Amino acid sequence: MPQITRIIAMVNQKGGVGKTTTAVNVGAGLSQKHYKVLLVDLDAQAHLTYSLGFQADELELTIYDLLKGEGTPNNVVLERDGMYLLPSSIDLAAAELELSTEVGREALLKRILDKMTGYDFILLDCPPNLGLLTLNALTATREVFVPLQAEYLSIRGLQKLMEMVEKVKQRVNNRLEVTGLIATLYDRRLKLHNEVFDNLRNHFGNKLFETYIRRNVSVAEATSYGQTIFEYAPRSHGAEDYTNLCKEIVDRG
Repeated sequence: MPQITRIIAMVNQKGGVGKTTTAVNVGAGLSQKHYKVLLVDLDAQAHLTYSLGFQADELELTIYDLLKGEGTPNNVVLERDGMYLLPSSIDLAAAELELSTEVGREALLKRILDKMTGYDFILLDCPPNLGLLTLNALTATREVFVPLQAEYLSIRGLQKLMEMVEKVKQRVNNRLEVTGLIATLYDRRLKLHNEVFDNLRNHFGNKLFETYIRRNVSVAEATSYGQTIFEYAPRSHGAEDYTNLCKEIVDRG
C-alpha cells in the first residue's frame, strides 16, 4: 500500500502570530514521534530556514530555484537531525512578479511536491500575505492550519482567509479545507485571551485544537539560537504544548 503524505499549509496573512515557530516545532515534534517530515519555507524572509540553523543568504539553491524550474528537489533539500527542509532566501521576494505570467502558476509548488515521495508529513510555512506563494500552497494541500493570537484584529483577518480558501476550493482544489486553528501566545490569566478563544470554539467547534500554545520565553529564545524548543528547553511549557499539539494532529489524521 503506498504511503499517504499529509500536506499541511500553515497560513495566516498577519505576521507575528507564531506561524513559523509553530511550523518548526510541530515538524520537530512529529519527527520525534518517528515520522518523516519535510518543511517547506515559502517566505522570502526565510525565518523557517534561519530557525533551523541554516544561513539562507549563503545557500546556492532554494525553493525559489525549484519554482523557476531549475534544479531538482534532491539537490535543494537540506537535512537536520532527521528533519528535512526546502529552504528559502530573499530571492523568493521576486517570485510573485517573475512567476505571475507563468501558465499554471498556481500549481508550480504542487508539481514540485508531487516529486517529494516518502514523507509522512509536509508542512508549508506560508508568507504573511495572501499572494501567489500562498495560493500555490493552497493548491498543493488538502489541509490548512491557521495559527492565531487572541486579538480581535487577528480574528477579523481569519474571515478574509476563509474566503480565499473557499475560492481556491471552488476553482482549483476541491479537496481543500481549513482543518485546524492553533491558539498561540496564550496567557490564561488574560480575560481577553479566554473570551476570544471561547468565541472561536463556539463558532468553529473542534477545528480549534484543544491544545493552546502558551506564551513562553523559551520558545522565542530557541528560535534565536537556531534550535527547536525540544533541543533548547525540553522541559518547558513550550515543549509540553507542542508535544500535545503533535499528538492531536496525529490523532486527527
